[in-house]
Amino acid sequence: MQDHSVEMRGIVKRFGSVTASDQVDFSANAGEVHALLGENGAGKSTVMSMLSGVYRADEGEILIHGKPARIRSPKDAALLGVGMVFQNFRLVQTLTAAENIVLGEKSSFWRGSKWIKQKHEEIDALGEQFGLKFPVDRPIWQLSVGEQQRVEIVKTLYRGADIIILDEPTSVLTPGEAEQLFETLRVMKQSGKTVIMTTHKMKEVLASSDRISVMRKGKMIATLATAQTDELELARLMVGREVTISRQEREATQGEPLLVVNRLEVSADHGRKALDGLSLSVCEGEIVGVAGVAGNGQKELAEVLTGLRTWRSGEIIFDGSPVKTASVRGAIDAGISHVPENRMKSGLAGRLGSVDNLLFKSYRTEEHSKFGILKAAKNRLWSQELVQRFDVKTPELDTPVQQLSGGNQQKLLFAREVSHKPKLMVAVHPTQGLDVGATAGVHDLLMELRGSGGGVLLISEDLDELLQLSDRILVIFGGAIIGETDHEHADREQIGLMMAGIRHKEGSAV
Repeated sequence: MQDHSVEMRGIVKRFGSVTASDQVDFSANAGEVHALLGENGAGKSTVMSMLSGVYRADEGEILIHGKPARIRSPKDAALLGVGMVFQNFRLVQTLTAAENIVLGEKSSFWRGSKWIKQKHEEIDALGEQFGLKFPVDRPIWQLSVGEQQRVEIVKTLYRGADIIILDEPTSVLTPGEAEQLFETLRVMKQSGKTVIMTTHKMKEVLASSDRISVMRKGKMIATLATAQTDELELARLMVGREVTISRQEREATQGEPLLVVNRLEVSADHGRKALDGLSLSVCEGEIVGVAGVAGNGQKELAEVLTGLRTWRSGEIIFDGSPVKTASVRGAIDAGISHVPENRMKSGLAGRLGSVDNLLFKSYRTEEHSKFGILKAAKNRLWSQELVQRFDVKTPELDTPVQQLSGGNQQKLLFAREVSHKPKLMVAVHPTQGLDVGATAGVHDLLMELRGSGGGVLLISEDLDELLQLSDRILVIFGGAIIGETDHEHADREQIGLMMAGIRHKEGSAV
């Protein structure tokens, strides 16, 4: 009988009338990387939250190294050797890396230079052991996103965790940094650690895990040896049906230039320069991907193009006409749609239902109102048709959208943005956090828009997504485009180097 380091038996968790975890059995072993997959709302995050002490199970039991465990809080979990590295880091920006790691540690009252030096040496040694080097004496805000993630992992290891949960660990990393992380996982496995990884990236799961557990609708569907499965089987288990995860051959649809940006200079919220002489173009019937690590100007670029932010200098030409000032209404009227990075902050009103959210950009039109009065019955029928067409799962049209799963929120957002047949869509991380079925649906919508002659500016940190969809890929670093390649000549390694600020080799990109 296998000696499990983690065993969860008959785990049930309810939120009101919703059963998020329904009699779930899950186990992981020492010295393995175990991936947990599932659609949005499948319950995998809930299960891991109970293991890490964020939630308490309503029913069932948890065993750690064969002994029943009472996990009522993250502190209880930590004392049992369970640590979780969240996708959104829990770090104090103004403190150094070392200070974040030792924060809350019991020690002598006086922390002199000798104590500080000792801690720095301990943290350095731990980072060296697991391939997680970073400057320990530098404030968090001065570290790259990849380095901040290393601080989080080392913090978990420093506090004695031998069961480590990683939540979407590669979502903020360049391909090179992701490879370094996988090497770290191999070292952890060799040292006897148990690593549980939640992620939506199939290729990475297959490349880095030993076993894969799949959840669907709150139930555990299957646990498979990674070597004995593939992407198609995993996708089918996740969504309960056959899923096509590769699109049809692309046809040339490129037309006239639709968007032209020349030497754009833009300031970020705190006054620093976010875009530094950036130039790009998007043609009709073309998907242009923008690759880059978060914080290199992607957010500001999307906001400028959709009227949410002004620019200091430079030129924007859309559909043959110069854009003079930043205007959200002007962008909407011109035919520019926007799928923002944070759908619930900038895209949807969480407390309102589907009808109101679908009408946000078109309520003034004759189709939806007359003399300033909304056509309630007609609008409701129109909304119902969109919800059905885009397969948005909602109990009622009036159900607040904040109660929908992430995938259904995103489908509702796309329903609104696509329904008016935009000339250009600015899509920022459109599939971030979505399951394979919802991701395939979003990709189909983007390809459909491309095929109808619309343009798409796809801003994403998912290189697989960019390689699959883009006709051209631009790499942004430090607020400027430092490299470009077309679909046929795209090279993953070279793009990854450019994302880290290393310009392309001569002749390797257009």
